[in-house]
Amino acid sequence: LERGYEQTTVDDIVALAGVGRRSFFRYFPSKEDVVFPDHERCLADMTAFLAGGSDDDEPVGRVCDAARLVLRMYAENPTFSVQRYRLTRQVPGLRAYELSVVWRYERALAEYLRRRFAARREGTLQADVIAAAVVAAHNNALRSWLRSDGRGEASSAVDHALGYVQSAF
Repeated sequence: LERGYEQTTVDDIVALAGVGRRSFFRYFPSKEDVVFPDHERCLADMTAFLAGGSDDDEPVGRVCDAARLVLRMYAENPTFSVQRYRLTRQVPGLRAYELSVVWRYERALAEYLRRRFAARREGTLQADVIAAAVVAAHNNALRSWLRSDGRGEASSAVDHALGYVQSAF
């Protein structure tokens, strides 16, 4: 925030944190990962949540609940989430990194739905379309909340958006 993302080096970060470069790279494979420190854990939690379901779970509802885990990650630290949102709007490389992370969430949702819809005639198509819709609805509500500087209740906006997806599918 002080100097800008591009002007801040890994050496600047380790000096301020009081750790060595080796320690930095043990926890963060790249400088981009410092901005997105929580996504790997969240993706793992979401994947485990999906895998932990039963055949009795309604599949679209289950992926919507999985998307709510991502929202919870953002809502745990609104100040950081808003700052990250602003930074990703300014730095094209971070925006591209964020898009790759979003794609991985979408793929995890689609893989779950593909397994659940395997017996359906167009199960793969349905899985991919529903996963994309869940991510789009979630991101629409999340970004609206982030643009408001994290004011208000993010979960109600996401619930509304995901309800729209559930009613469509």
